[in-house]
Amino acid sequence: MREVVLSKIKIDENRSEQIIVLKEKEGERMLPVVIGMAEVNAIKLKLSGITPPRPLTHDLLLSAVQCLGSSLKYIVIDKLENNTFYAKLALDKDDEDVLVDARPSDSVAVALRAGCPIYVAEEVLDEAGLN
Repeated sequence: MREVVLSKIKIDENRSEQIIVLKEKEGERMLPVVIGMAEVNAIKLKLSGITPPRPLTHDLLLSAVQCLGSSLKYIVIDKLENNTFYAKLALDKDDEDVLVDARPSDSVAVALRAGCPIYVAEEVLDEAGLN
């Protein structure tokens, strides 16, 4: 796994797509991931430091995890199949990682709120990463 950081958010107005670009923390490869409008808005809110008056879905999920005595250790985008990325949330339960299937866009939004690392599997970067 390679640690990545959110490098930028791009809006492709021609195709009506929002794209987050993840960049290797210690490398040059970038991974563009198309995400939905709700997720891009949730990510932008967090990056802007805006706290909504009521919790949004990603805030709610993180709060529920914490109220159950767990924490989000990291997320990983671990698979690319038929042009679709797959991700996992790694929750800490009794000093073990419990992996929960999730969309990459939701995973990144939650990871930014938790301040936890974002990883991409090496084979995903090999297949879809850009230099």
